[in-house]
Amino acid sequence: MASTCPPQIINTLRAKALKDKLTEIQRNLSRDNIILAIILILLTIGMSLFILAPLFTMLLKSLQSNNGQFIGLSNFSDYFSSTAMWQSLRNTLFIGTIVTSLVSFLAFGFAYSLTRSCMPFKSIFNILGSVPILAPSLLPGISLIYLLGNQGIAKDILMGHSVYGPIGITIGLTFWCFPHALMIIKTSLRTSDARLYEAAQALNTSPIKTFFIVTLPGAKYGLISATIIVFTLVVCDFSVPKVIGGNYNILATDIFKQVVGQQNFSMGAVTSVMLLIPALFAFSADRWVQKKQKGLFDSRSIAYIPQKNIFRDTCCFLFCSIISVAIITIIGMAIYGSLITFWPWNLNISLHNYNFNQFSADGWQPYFNSLKLGFLVAIIGTLTVFIGAYCIEKGRWLGPLRHLLQMLAIIPMAVPGMVLGLGYIFFFNTNYNPLSILYGTLTILVINTVTHYYTVGHMTAITALKQLPAEIEAISASINLPQYKTFFKVTLPVCSPAILEIMVYLFINAMTTTSAVVFLYGTDTMPASVSVLNMDDAGQTGPAAAMAVMILLTAACVKVGHSGIGHLLEIYTQAWRRR
Repeated sequence: MASTCPPQIINTLRAKALKDKLTEIQRNLSRDNIILAIILILLTIGMSLFILAPLFTMLLKSLQSNNGQFIGLSNFSDYFSSTAMWQSLRNTLFIGTIVTSLVSFLAFGFAYSLTRSCMPFKSIFNILGSVPILAPSLLPGISLIYLLGNQGIAKDILMGHSVYGPIGITIGLTFWCFPHALMIIKTSLRTSDARLYEAAQALNTSPIKTFFIVTLPGAKYGLISATIIVFTLVVCDFSVPKVIGGNYNILATDIFKQVVGQQNFSMGAVTSVMLLIPALFAFSADRWVQKKQKGLFDSRSIAYIPQKNIFRDTCCFLFCSIISVAIITIIGMAIYGSLITFWPWNLNISLHNYNFNQFSADGWQPYFNSLKLGFLVAIIGTLTVFIGAYCIEKGRWLGPLRHLLQMLAIIPMAVPGMVLGLGYIFFFNTNYNPLSILYGTLTILVINTVTHYYTVGHMTAITALKQLPAEIEAISASINLPQYKTFFKVTLPVCSPAILEIMVYLFINAMTTTSAVVFLYGTDTMPASVSVLNMDDAGQTGPAAAMAVMILLTAACVKVGHSGIGHLLEIYTQAWRRR
């Protein structure tokens, strides 16, 4: 005989279910979730305002005349009918292909030597391979003028060919892009399973065949990613071609000439769209590669430790020595050129070129502007990037909005600096925009720089946050500990090395960037990198080299300080990693 549940029990169960539902709603409406939701909404509005709106305005400008009238695709028709524009496009793709191939080969060989050999002085080579990232991209162009220019000390090496053109652009961009590729490829070569090499040795596989069937496949995704990133950097950079390119036009320099030289903003917008296309293709390919990449090193793997091999180690040492000498020569020549009183007529060593008041009405002000810009970008950018990443990774509310913000955070990686800067001109330098008061101020330089370099910092923060177990927030909620206390007591200390890394990354890029801010500075806010460009344009190569060296030395000091502080953080906040 079936038994029925008494009405009192049913009512009790219903009341309990209703109470649980109200408790869940109350939990979702907690102060922590509301605060995270408000931050998410503000960040989404800010990212849309400072990324999507300028890009949309630039695309709209490409469909208008200089007077603001809508003319459809007429600008694109004029662009494609111009022989000079087609030549710039071909030059851009040619330089991109040559430099990418050269950098990929050199960086792979250098990374292989550091990770798969027992050559001496590895730590020194590792430092020298990373030095170019501290220099503004203008520095190699200026150094090449002293080395291989018309009055260069080694101009005969080119056997009558001019460095002002594809030769100089290729050398300068190879120098500047090399450390970017090195970091990626070195990371991919570090994690290898020794069992694969032991199996190859047991099967009497030759070292060359082992390289092609074990080493190269294990590093292929890192190599592909490095290739794509280098290609993007090459086609988007305008500093090296501007200094050493001569009459060899590429898309990035075309944008500068059309906007600054000819005041043809509509055609500048069209060229920006053309520059955006290869960058978007490269970005899409890189995202596809990252999705395909799988971990080849797990808990059962055995770390590969290279064994001594005299022939291999000697070849690796010579290979790294040649590249290191080339890096030292380019940086050393820039420093030497900055100390020459008046090249090539007065070769006396002095600090004459560092007296910037003699060469520019701005004097040292651009350098101090860059210091101020760097500190503001480092502080504001790090706070924005890390808090945004925390809201995405640890938030419980507004899932679709978190996914949207994640997508917006990745977009800046695919947008060249000059394209973003030009978009800021069209969006902020208009009377109908209430934010036009920001144009020409230090504030817009900070916003533009943080936006331009947002993606790398965001990915670093997300990676650090993913190391934290999800149970931390759940445990905090179960003991009624506010999430902000967990954030300050657990999250920040554990992620402090990554936060410091983001801060230093943003500071150095704020000091060295040119393309993103070249259209946006005012008379009182000119950064040092733009001052280098202007002094070089005025024929003042010595003072330009001196300012570039000041940027390099500042970035190097910050990097040294980063190493010291990072070591202290490793001791006091990362003890949990050590057994």
